[in-house]
Amino acid sequence: MKEFPMKPFTASPQIRVRVPGSKSITNRALLLASLAEGRSIVRGVLFSEDSRVFMQALRSAGFAVQIREEQAVVEIQGCGGKIPRDQASVYVGSAGTAARFLTAMFALSEGCYEMTSSEQMKSRPMRPLLEALEQLGAVFEYKERPYSFPFTVWGRQNGRGRNCHPEKVLLNIDESSQFLSALLLSGVLCGEGVTLELTGKRDARSYVKISMKMMEEFGCHTEQRAENEYRILPGQSYQGRIYQIEPDVSAACYFYAMAAINGGTALVEHVHDTCTQGDIRFLDALEKMGCQREDTEEGILLTAPDRDILRGVDINMGDFSDQTMTMAAVSIFASGPTRIRGVGHIRGQESDRLRAITTELNRLGIRCEEKEDGLLIQPGPICSSREKPVHIQTYRDHRMAMAFAVIGTRQEGIVIGDPLCCRKTYEEYFDVLAGLGLQENINVRIHKSTED
Repeated sequence: MKEFPMKPFTASPQIRVRVPGSKSITNRALLLASLAEGRSIVRGVLFSEDSRVFMQALRSAGFAVQIREEQAVVEIQGCGGKIPRDQASVYVGSAGTAARFLTAMFALSEGCYEMTSSEQMKSRPMRPLLEALEQLGAVFEYKERPYSFPFTVWGRQNGRGRNCHPEKVLLNIDESSQFLSALLLSGVLCGEGVTLELTGKRDARSYVKISMKMMEEFGCHTEQRAENEYRILPGQSYQGRIYQIEPDVSAACYFYAMAAINGGTALVEHVHDTCTQGDIRFLDALEKMGCQREDTEEGILLTAPDRDILRGVDINMGDFSDQTMTMAAVSIFASGPTRIRGVGHIRGQESDRLRAITTELNRLGIRCEEKEDGLLIQPGPICSSREKPVHIQTYRDHRMAMAFAVIGTRQEGIVIGDPLCCRKTYEEYFDVLAGLGLQENINVRIHKSTED
């Protein structure tokens, strides 16, 4: 199916849903289980394009990965920090976590690996991570453009690698905090320990905190010695364990946003304030706009104010930037302008997200100005209608598709292009919307289509 024609709620909704496991935590757990000594059982696994790419990459490297998708369980036999195959060809698709985390693992190993990616991933930032790995002695041979996929990597412990022991490794994470997470997660392969010093300006590190917490849960400790300095202690190793994945708070936010703009309620099962994911702060933003929130035994319940009295906000979203598109969708129904700050780095993600948001809001007749670090959005009348639908382009970006669908839960005439791009992180998203009565033709099943 190439398009998803949205159908708005006809009354204030009472939404109750369950979302899949967190992509960010899933792929971190898969990596840690592979590097651990012994068997790990990972429960609540997200099965999506990104996680499947990650699992297949681990299999390509020789790891024993047993998948029970119906139970959302993956078992991995770790090899105590060794990679079973010292030579392999590995494909990382468009998954940023797979691209960054696996590159670091291979670069700190004894092997030689051919790494390829999708065309989209070729244009996404990699250079700061690759330069940091070069400081540790890894050697890269680039097939097309320097510091981009595809490439061959010789690990620092390989005969061609240099196995350097710098006092500090310098790293800039302004373009992505995944660079730091990648080095932390696989840094235990440097048996002598490693110190990382950050050189940039970015201080949004909620996902880095997740990485450090999960490292401890698998048996290794990292010290943050100063604001911009991290130390992985020497002589550590991960241990296999049973690990439960949190629900994907990023996915939950779309349903909370739907309730917010429609004067309704939303409860996402098993999402609680104790969740470690940075996107939980999106609920703080909705509270500032006028919503109420209660952490119940079953999950967080969000209650919206009456329609049309959401407040515009001035907010720094640097630490939960994946919800920039969702905030943009909510803000067009607020009573005043919304200023989003701290998200300039999202120009280098699956799409140029600031440009994409601006273009699509302008297409709807909404005044949206792109700033150096974010957006200024002025609410106003939307030009779409049942008779004159607006076809939203999604730029093969799953978050653009999911966030702009939120608008269609209230506004007539919203048609989402390329809904299948959501397979990257949430395969059933548009099926769930259809089940909520939010599709013009509910008989069309999205994921059984052969269109791509």
